[in-house]
Amino acid sequence: RIKELQDAKASGRKIVGTFCVFVPEELTLAADAVHVGLCSGAEAGFAEAEQLVPRNTCALIKSFIGFKLARLCPFTESCDLVIGETTCDGKKKAYEAFAEHVPLEVLEVPQRKTAADRLLWKSEVLRYKQLLEELTGNQITVEKLQAAIQTVNAKRRALQRLNALRQADPAPISGRDALLINQVAFYDDPIRFTASINALCDQIEERVGKKEGVAPAGTPRLLLSGCPMAVPNWKLPYIVESSGAVIVGEESCIGSRNTRDLVSEEAATMDGMIDALVDRYLKIDCACFTPNQERQDNVRAMVKDLRADGVIHYSLMFCQPYEHEAIKIEKTLSQDGTPMLSIATDYSMEDVEQLKTRVEAFVEMIK
Repeated sequence: RIKELQDAKASGRKIVGTFCVFVPEELTLAADAVHVGLCSGAEAGFAEAEQLVPRNTCALIKSFIGFKLARLCPFTESCDLVIGETTCDGKKKAYEAFAEHVPLEVLEVPQRKTAADRLLWKSEVLRYKQLLEELTGNQITVEKLQAAIQTVNAKRRALQRLNALRQADPAPISGRDALLINQVAFYDDPIRFTASINALCDQIEERVGKKEGVAPAGTPRLLLSGCPMAVPNWKLPYIVESSGAVIVGEESCIGSRNTRDLVSEEAATMDGMIDALVDRYLKIDCACFTPNQERQDNVRAMVKDLRADGVIHYSLMFCQPYEHEAIKIEKTLSQDGTPMLSIATDYSMEDVEQLKTRVEAFVEMIK
């Protein structure tokens, strides 16, 4: 993929890097640019990053800054433009320092979902469209945007298909593999990725028909909920699935929050398609929103649809929005008798044994 990015740049195409599912990939593709995710999931360059941000900043923020300052990430190094967003205070302040090292624009994501907030978000979507046209020199036409919407919707449908197959018992795919697939979705060519996932789903359907799984039928089924897990952050899924359970869904930005909703394909005008984009992206139930009843409802629905026996709520340390919502999610799930374990951690391996003890006890309780 890295060679493909370099080949694209050599041919005159622009590379746009993003940190959040709020940046409309459809517009990026319609401008004939390449859209790649830049969030990082490893402790790298933290010493350099802590010269720009406080030590008690979440690991994800320190990681993407550290990867850039240490020049470790070829995706970041390839970018002609990086798009930030205001989904958390830590990111907002970090972008001020980060802008000295990358060509950066920040989209203003509203914190509520009133009519006034929708107007604000629509103005930002239109501003992003203008930024792309200026960057690439390409006009985003009705035909190009229609095609891009269809391309990204097809990718989401393939991932929705995969998620639906995970309702089966025994679970036909591990949570670790499914997480990796969701992570790759942010990097790979969208058309190739969609074809690959649909081919994989064909194979998984055969496994389901034969009742073949990665763990025996009746293995405790857990939903992983909360903060995103960027490559190569597989610490908690590894702990969970080596503790006698299987993860059957991810309620996160690297999971259902990115794939749950499609953009309406009915509009035939630019204004109509922009409105469709605005409406779809405002359905995202990020913890930055207040109030955020949608997320509680979506977690509850996923537990039911995936027949999960319990929920592990994952927060990165110092992530106030998700740690606050963990309390609300637990109260909501308790009404249904669904147990939940709340975990706050970072990228280090220091707490692995402690976490494993807690997860094993939670799985034993479910059994």
